[in-house]
Amino acid sequence: MSSWLRRAVPDAQGLAGKEVDDIAITAGTAIGALDAVVRRQERWAGAWRQRLALAAGAVTVRQAGRVEDEAALRDAVLLTRPGDDVGPAGRMFLGWRRLALRPTEELLTKASIAKVLEDFGHARGDEMVGDLADELRQLAATEGAVGMLTGAFVAVQRCDLPRSVGCWLADALLAQRLGWNHATPLLGGEAALAMSAGMSRRTVTVIAAT
Repeated sequence: MSSWLRRAVPDAQGLAGKEVDDIAITAGTAIGALDAVVRRQERWAGAWRQRLALAAGAVTVRQAGRVEDEAALRDAVLLTRPGDDVGPAGRMFLGWRRLALRPTEELLTKASIAKVLEDFGHARGDEMVGDLADELRQLAATEGAVGMLTGAFVAVQRCDLPRSVGCWLADALLAQRLGWNHATPLLGGEAALAMSAGMSRRTVTVIAAT
């Protein structure tokens, strides 16, 4: 778990028994601290985002039933010549790298959503991608932060897409809501790590959506 989240949520086991409102307040404090860090635009911020993208890519790969670890993903991308196929796992990692590297305003276009679905191995038709993009725009325009991010996961589930896609879209929505120049890949790795620490799925969902 990232150090910023550990400071705000020091006892993952203890959170499991708390009310949703208490968890939301704690998670909101963590997001506020993260926002302050991102806005400082430290020199190491780009490397930090790419490191988080690698961690999220590894989680996505495991959730897809594959065996590649972070080192294998890094090698697949960095040791492959431009234009060569990096393989299914490498494409999952590239999907998260795109989240970290592309300007925030480009992340939730129809073309971008279609590309990340393809990278994650869940390509869909133009109509479904368009409907999903429209729903995300509606959520961003009408909902508060919690409703917006939980709504993204609901939309993904309705489209029969995996949670990893919901994490990617929610990270993009969060970055747009907070006005960041680039998204920070948080949820793709944090949800799985929190569950391994013993937090309930309900608790993780609230933290991911705050």
